[in-house]
Amino acid sequence: MFARRLQVQENLSEQVAQTIMDVTGCRGVAVVMDAAHMCMMMRGVNKQQSTTRTTSMLGEFVHDNQARNEFLSAIPRRQPAF
Repeated sequence: MFARRLQVQENLSEQVAQTIMDVTGCRGVAVVMDAAHMCMMMRGVNKQQSTTRTTSMLGEFVHDNQARNEFLSAIPRRQPAF
């Protein structure tokens, strides 16, 4: 829904996190978004396997360092682009 309009990836990950928090009423949300950008693949740096990662943390993940570190250590470092 949010990705249909032109926007910055950082804002997209924040909007997804906020929506999940609003809809579910949970105490904290962590979103990690890896995206392949055509502008980086086809022009500019011309890196075909390039991805960009953004994160957004809300609620308990902002205040509880242990929960934040546990979440970040559980996700893979990087996945190769398509």
